[in-house]
Amino acid sequence: MGFFRFLMNDVLSVPAVLVGLVALVGLLIQKKDTSECVKGFTKSVLGFLVLGAGATVIVGSLGHFSDMFQYGFNIQGIVPNNEAIVSIAQKSMGSEMALIMFFGMVVNILIARFTPLKYIFLTGHHTIYMAILIAVILSVGGLTGWVLILVGSLILGFVMAVFPAWAQPVMRKITGTNEIAFGHFGILGYMTSAYVGKLVGKNSKSTEEIQFPKWLGFFRDTPVAISVTMGIIFIISAIVAGPEYVQTNQSGGQNFIVFAILQSITFAGGVFIVLSGVRLILGEIVPAFTGISQKLVPNAKPALDCPVVFPYAPNAVLIGFLASFLGGILGMLLCIAFKLPIIIPGVVPHFFCGASAGVFGNATGGRRGCFFGAFIHGLLITFLPIILMPLLGNLGFVSTTFSDSDFCIVGILLGGIISIFK
Repeated sequence: MGFFRFLMNDVLSVPAVLVGLVALVGLLIQKKDTSECVKGFTKSVLGFLVLGAGATVIVGSLGHFSDMFQYGFNIQGIVPNNEAIVSIAQKSMGSEMALIMFFGMVVNILIARFTPLKYIFLTGHHTIYMAILIAVILSVGGLTGWVLILVGSLILGFVMAVFPAWAQPVMRKITGTNEIAFGHFGILGYMTSAYVGKLVGKNSKSTEEIQFPKWLGFFRDTPVAISVTMGIIFIISAIVAGPEYVQTNQSGGQNFIVFAILQSITFAGGVFIVLSGVRLILGEIVPAFTGISQKLVPNAKPALDCPVVFPYAPNAVLIGFLASFLGGILGMLLCIAFKLPIIIPGVVPHFFCGASAGVFGNATGGRRGCFFGAFIHGLLITFLPIILMPLLGNLGFVSTTFSDSDFCIVGILLGGIISIFK
């Protein structure tokens, strides 16, 4: 039991180590020499650590923006946050979460081995989040002990295979290959964006074909374009919040305009780091995964985290984020107007998920698909959490909720099914 706890808590729960081990197993199956195995394991782990470092930079920068936005516009409400609710839930359901995660991964591999759903979900933190969501909903429905773990593992393994399968046709459009899949539990939102793109984007050119005037030539450089665009948003938020608040509570005394500009460039630096991490991961995990595909799970595809699509359409990443955030603001205003729980747009999910939605919308509908698909995605991740909240409230999670669309829809469907049998 001690080794199992070590395996779950210290090894498989760390995304970088999990992906590194997958790469190592693949290389060993291919009988690569020691040098290749060490290189593949190390660079896969390094890629995930670099990606995580970039995400930390982005989250830190967006945290300042969120604080200034909420203070400046005097808005109080609920900010959906996966990490917050998981940190609360695991205190009471940590063991169930670990067991559902482990056996859910086993079920995912078995499904990939014996069914046409040849996808192995490798985004470790989302596996944890979905495991805790399933554990919470099933426990609310009265399941306990081994029944909860068995049912939860089967559900988790199934969604780890079926959601990447759903997204794969659009992933082939985005990447131009069938070698990698999408492993991130926001696929309902991304595919909604893709469907909207198909509906509105006839004859619309790709976001990556945008021709900027000569005097706007800097927009062809992705980090510079992100810095300038985000700079405008940060400066507006800083002005609305006021110099006293920004310099006292955010910047440590630094001039509020200078702080806003530096945070926007910091954000762009975080995106640059994320893209570098993605390239490292893809350079190692795809060749290494060939071994697993050939020997253990024929024709299996690795389902990877959402930034895997960012390098394929950098303009769509920025447009998707802004459109999704705009949708979130409209959703918040509708919440206020109809006296619903106020969902404040969480800039982190609107960036990572909205950007991915933009890439999906662009793949099927070009510029119009990118904007309108991501905009609808922003509305979706505003109202789905409201529907999910009552299902979590029984266990004291009324102050927060999950943000990404797949967590919400799985929770809502499970809650609905359980209510029929209660």
